[in-house]
Amino acid sequence: MQALDIAQVLSQSTLGAELTADECQALAGIMGVRPVPAGETLVHEGEQRRTLVLLARGKLNVCKEVDGREETVYQMRVGECAGTRAFIDGSPRKAALCTDTDSLVLTLEPEAFEGLIETQPRLVYKVMRAIFRITHSNLMRVNLESAELRNYMMKTGGRY
Repeated sequence: MQALDIAQVLSQSTLGAELTADECQALAGIMGVRPVPAGETLVHEGEQRRTLVLLARGKLNVCKEVDGREETVYQMRVGECAGTRAFIDGSPRKAALCTDTDSLVLTLEPEAFEGLIETQPRLVYKVMRAIFRITHSNLMRVNLESAELRNYMMKTGGRY
């Protein structure tokens, strides 16, 4: 995948939604590209890795360990990001990222991103806003799913 392709993927992603073409090119210049073969776990639950991951091609499953087995709790779509919390605060990963199909991800390391603060402060600001929106969207989705499960279990407030 060439830099121009990375910029195109960024422009169509949740991370690059409000970036200009030049900003996408600048961000593309510091991102890594990593193929993820089918059956591989990209990130393990509890891992200390701070890498932000953007799905460029294929499917990526967000998995949690339940009773000694990994269960898929969400399947990412192309253009979605994972690892926003770990990227920002360095906390351990709350879930694993694994795939059952050949996939391709873009990666962003905090150190490389922080290197843009002096030269591209507006870009850094826009990416941080995007990370906030992504995290907020994920929280809202989990809250909705939790409410639906609670309604289902209690047989109230829903059409179950």
